[in-house]
Amino acid sequence: MQKSTIQLLRFHFSFFLMPIYWFALSQVPEINWLNAVIVFIVLHVLVYPASNGYNSYMDQDETPIGGLEQPMQPTRQLFFVTVVMDSLAVLLSLLVSMYFSIGVLLYILVSRAYSYRGIRLKQYPIIGFLTVVVFQGGVTYWLVYHGCSETLTTSAPWPTILAASCLIGGFYPLTQIYQHEADKADGVTTISYVLGYRGTFIFTAIIYIVSFGLLAYWFVSSLQITGFVLLQLFFIPTLLYFFYWANKVWKDSAAANFKHTMQMNLIASVCTNLAFITILILNLFE
Repeated sequence: MQKSTIQLLRFHFSFFLMPIYWFALSQVPEINWLNAVIVFIVLHVLVYPASNGYNSYMDQDETPIGGLEQPMQPTRQLFFVTVVMDSLAVLLSLLVSMYFSIGVLLYILVSRAYSYRGIRLKQYPIIGFLTVVVFQGGVTYWLVYHGCSETLTTSAPWPTILAASCLIGGFYPLTQIYQHEADKADGVTTISYVLGYRGTFIFTAIIYIVSFGLLAYWFVSSLQITGFVLLQLFFIPTLLYFFYWANKVWKDSAAANFKHTMQMNLIASVCTNLAFITILILNLFE
């Protein structure tokens, strides 16, 4: 396999999307652990990397993208590899349930519509934002909750679905903040571009406040007080870096660059993953 293909699949980027998996798994009453492993592989080893690869194939990026400061140019091989990975994801999903498989297929189709030049949902600031928020957030949460449940329930708590969407909604605009000019040159108007540098931070703060309000409601109403306190503690480093970075951007918009974006992503992902994994372990031993 060509080096560019492996690079542009960006397997490491799946780590940034992993909190939704651990969040959903931590809230499943009775976990089917075999299905939990399959769901993890389908999403993080197949679906997310294939989506990254297809997006890179469509965009032909020459400037930094999420997780890559110097992306290589894609080849036709990358396209075929993403098709194979998506096909494997749908087939493997059938081992979990028909609903899970249909949901994965829908996710893949929407992901394609997001990047495909003939449709390109990403070029529209609101539609593009909502597509990512709904599918990487709420829909993914539901897929994990359903797929990992011993009973394969189709009913997941609405506050957690909304909270998952908001967690992605707060995270996503910050990933676009250093790409304003590159996106505009490619005919893409992102939500971050519309909001501007300062507006992106303000918007992110508002969305995260809403998210934690929903999380507070859910954790308190489901008597997971300790879990919610732990979540707050784990989130402190993310908040500190967020305000540190916002202060730098307020003084000089040049600070809204790739380096700071990746540092923000890494800190937020590490803290959130650890928080939900800790809550999962806590709930398992109650």
